[in-house]
Amino acid sequence: MFEKGISQNLILVVILPLALVCAIFLYAVPNSNFQLNLFASCQQPALSSHSNSEPEFKILIGILTLPEKYERRQIIRNAYSLQQPAIQNGQIDVRFVFCNLTTGEQKTFIAMEIMTYRDIIILNCTENMNKGKTYTYFASLPHMFPGKQRPYDYAIKSDEDTYFRFNNLVASLRDKPREDVYWGKGFEPMTTDPKNPPFMVGMGYAISWDLVDWISTSEFARNNSEGVEDIFVGLWLNIGEKGKNRYDMREKLYDFHGEEPKDFPPETIAVHMLKLDFTWAVTLRMFNVTNRLESSRLYHL
Repeated sequence: MFEKGISQNLILVVILPLALVCAIFLYAVPNSNFQLNLFASCQQPALSSHSNSEPEFKILIGILTLPEKYERRQIIRNAYSLQQPAIQNGQIDVRFVFCNLTTGEQKTFIAMEIMTYRDIIILNCTENMNKGKTYTYFASLPHMFPGKQRPYDYAIKSDEDTYFRFNNLVASLRDKPREDVYWGKGFEPMTTDPKNPPFMVGMGYAISWDLVDWISTSEFARNNSEGVEDIFVGLWLNIGEKGKNRYDMREKLYDFHGEEPKDFPPETIAVHMLKLDFTWAVTLRMFNVTNRLESSRLYHL
């Protein structure tokens, strides 16, 4: 009798009220996914796009940034995660790249980010812009994936103020070779041959994985790692006679320069110089990033 009384009380006191709350919530938000996530873990997967099948090719985007840029990372995470379902037969993994953390606050907060998002790489270097961080990024990658001959087809170095449009990025790289590729926006003032720019500007450029391997073992790259990073990457490849498959996409990778629809052509691959929340908001709005927002009684915009 005692056990039966407990079971009845449990149903009346706990289960029925919980069921009522769930019913009310589902009625108020009919388009929500609450019913699928009610007992799910709150841990989020690393920011990547791929299906269960083996992808046709894989791209790693390393965004070089600073540990204290918490708010900017969240904007970028949100913007890129909304693009993930659209990728077909390709995998894009986005990682934020720091040098060594230096404060207790950074170590605590970054640890929480890693546990939640698993999208951070911490290099063994002192934080810098042009004193070897880009070299350390590329040179460290092969050691992060031991035993894998080619974990990615391309590795991209990106700035934190660059927004890539994944479908157009995939379309641009899909038919390219998987070896000896140097892809990006050629530096126009120094480009006499459009098919062979001396270097790609630092907003975001891709190299094939064989070049990542080469950089990690190149004595010349190691001894010439400090300097304007995008120029020096071009220098390594030029001196090493590497990156012979060069693709200058300057018409589709550009700096933010206006707020009108004409300033954001549909063939855009990436927009740079998004230094402010305002410029991010304009860019995301022009590319209809939030158009799929479902209506709800819980908010209005």
